[in-house]
Amino acid sequence: MPFQTASQNLVSHASAWFNTRTSDDKGASLVEYALLLALIAIVCILAVTALGNSTSKAINDGAVGIGG
Repeated sequence: MPFQTASQNLVSHASAWFNTRTSDDKGASLVEYALLLALIAIVCILAVTALGNSTSKAINDGAVGIGG
């Protein structure tokens, strides 16, 4: 194909990379599972922190509004 758009080029490279990574692997190793678990834990901690701060502020604003 002599002319490819940037998105077609990106998709073809991503597809080739994914195929080389998955073609000879027998399964995820313990290290890959540990990295995935660590990433999920970080996302959960950040979400709870962000939501906790905004929820606490809303509760405090409500308490001040009713005179508490």
